[in-house]
Amino acid sequence: MLKRASIEDIKRIHAIINNSASQGEMLARSLGELYDNMRDYMVYEEDGIILGTCALHICWEDLAEIRSLCVVDTARMKGLGRMLVNACIEEALLLRIPRLFLLTYQDRFFMKCGFQPVDKKELPQKIWSDCIRCPKFPECDEFAMKMEI
Repeated sequence: MLKRASIEDIKRIHAIINNSASQGEMLARSLGELYDNMRDYMVYEEDGIILGTCALHICWEDLAEIRSLCVVDTARMKGLGRMLVNACIEEALLLRIPRLFLLTYQDRFFMKCGFQPVDKKELPQKIWSDCIRCPKFPECDEFAMKMEI
């Protein structure tokens, strides 16, 4: 079942994201950051167990970021990631946000979802709001991608 994250979900979301980050698949998120942005997150849950998460973070009047897409190892390759991304895209449509972007190591997956590669220089809001605090800044090795909806 796809649902909005609740306060009770945050510690599990944190564990899922940071497990994936420890394998080099994404950047880690702190508990504080997750609580601050809880309303951005969707989760996929089966039998009370969260199997995946994804967030839509509004950056500006016409721009939002899809971030923290993560599915636990045992539930991968079953369409959950695509379902979570599509839920974020649908929310952006409802909010009338015409442009989405993301930074990822999984560029082939996101190309299948309709995103196209873009130069990071086209994302100044991201660079100066989040990236500047990243331990990998300015040597970012993630792929930047965008979608016009």
